[in-house]
Amino acid sequence: MSLSSSTGSETQEGAAQPAAWSAVGALTLGVFALVTSEFLPASVLTPLARDLGVSVGGAGQAVTATAVIGAFAAPLTPVLTGRFDRRHVMWGLMALLSLSNLLTVFAANLPTLLAARVLLGASLGGFWSMAAALAMRLVPPASMPRAISLIFTGVSVATVSAAPLGAYVSDTLGWRAAFVIAGLVGGVALLAQMATLPRLAPTSVPRLAGLIEVGRRPAVATALLGVLLVISGHFAGFTYVRPVLEQVAHLDVKAISLTLLAFGVAGFFGNLAGAALVGRDPRLAVLGGATLIAGAALAIVTLGQFGLVAALALTLWGFAFAMLPVGFQSWATSAAPDQAELAGGLLTSTFQVAIAVGAVFGGVLVDQFGPLSAPAYVGVSAVAATGLVLALRGRRARLAAPASCEACP
Repeated sequence: MSLSSSTGSETQEGAAQPAAWSAVGALTLGVFALVTSEFLPASVLTPLARDLGVSVGGAGQAVTATAVIGAFAAPLTPVLTGRFDRRHVMWGLMALLSLSNLLTVFAANLPTLLAARVLLGASLGGFWSMAAALAMRLVPPASMPRAISLIFTGVSVATVSAAPLGAYVSDTLGWRAAFVIAGLVGGVALLAQMATLPRLAPTSVPRLAGLIEVGRRPAVATALLGVLLVISGHFAGFTYVRPVLEQVAHLDVKAISLTLLAFGVAGFFGNLAGAALVGRDPRLAVLGGATLIAGAALAIVTLGQFGLVAALALTLWGFAFAMLPVGFQSWATSAAPDQAELAGGLLTSTFQVAIAVGAVFGGVLVDQFGPLSAPAYVGVSAVAATGLVLALRGRRARLAAPASCEACP
């Protein structure tokens, strides 16, 4: 998931009208509903697979379907809807979210579940490609940092609450009840946006031609490769984390819920740490997050049979992962300041591709080699991403050295 920058005309529009904080709040609620729905399968995967009569790896492809469609929806939604009032587009995307959760509640087989998650992918990719640009039209330029921070709060709260509540609700009321709740939240978000979003006529018709040029820039391409490595690893492991906690750590449902809650709470503080590091260098946030994830994965693979170790390692994992989105976003957009919106769109698509690759590969590993194979892959991918960032920083230092020496006496 990634938030892109807006155009100059959008910023001027925001300056010309009073700040519409209620509308920004409604977008935040939409983000919360989307991220909650996106993360729910990880916390209900075991009972969901059992109820639909498929393997855990097969059920995990619900994450893949969402990610694949989201990867295409992110750059295509602004283009295909470029001539429509942006509030109507957002309403449509939230309606797709509600429909997705409704279909999931009544899914009787894997194809129906996958169809529902396809709708979620369209909603997710489209929403993330447009949310920040719309927020920039709702507030004056001076209020932009606060508005973007508020939108990210929706991600943080969903990260904290979605997984543990999903696990708890699925155990007490059934996994379908978790998606009923997610659908209700999406419906509330839709009503809030209908009540608060003003008319937002399109300011320009986005084009895809510039995507190739931006993606070929070395710094942007390196950031996208880093996303593919570490984000695919994360979702290969996190999608199948419940089987690890059940079959390796032998935790009961209550302990699993508490562990997932700790994962989410740690992620809230990881967001803060990542933002602090981005102020110095976005790559530091990526480097720190990837390194900590590698350490957490190693602990789970080697000592995961001890429940406390597994819980603490997953908590560290949650803290570390939350550092990555803000780091990668700042990295990509700072590498292409003249095309920040396109860089943000590429990052969103790459995130979704990485999620899909991780969910597919993680499912194959779990089905073939057991639950610990997924966190093992997490560690390998995180180490590779760490090496990539270190190599890039070393290359930048070597390139900067001759220039600095020119001024030497």
